[in-house]
Amino acid sequence: MQDTQADQDLRAGEILKALIQGLDPRTGEPLPAESVLQRAEVMRALLAAVAALAHSAARAQRRSLLPANVGHTWTSEEENRLIAAFEAGDAPETIARRHRRTLRAIEARLERLGLLRTDQRVTRGGFPGVSDAARARAARRPSRKRRAILARKKPRRRSH
Repeated sequence: MQDTQADQDLRAGEILKALIQGLDPRTGEPLPAESVLQRAEVMRALLAAVAALAHSAARAQRRSLLPANVGHTWTSEEENRLIAAFEAGDAPETIARRHRRTLRAIEARLERLGLLRTDQRVTRGGFPGVSDAARARAARRPSRKRRAILARKKPRRRSH
């Protein structure tokens, strides 16, 4: 049976801690006093490795709490479903759960598509790389993608 990365990291941490304490990781016996581990730079390197493993484990733990599609590229189909849901009046929180993305990602994408203004967002910060002037233009007119979607829709005929 293969160990997971988390298991390997845990074992590596145990080995490093044993070495820091001056013990043989396999037997638990004290290492010789003239061991290389008595050097300050070696001890600092071991401590840095333990800290790096702890940081990596904490990051993996945080990442496991995020929705499955965090960091994935948006497809055209997913954007179309996002637009349709938003226009149907679905709450951004509901859309986020359905798309398995964060609320911030949903709001950023809606803002980028010109469907949401920065001041309408619940999450902090606007879409990175969008200037205030571009945000103002987006608030006044639909995005190019949005205009293309609107152009494909057939106008409804009213019966008199």
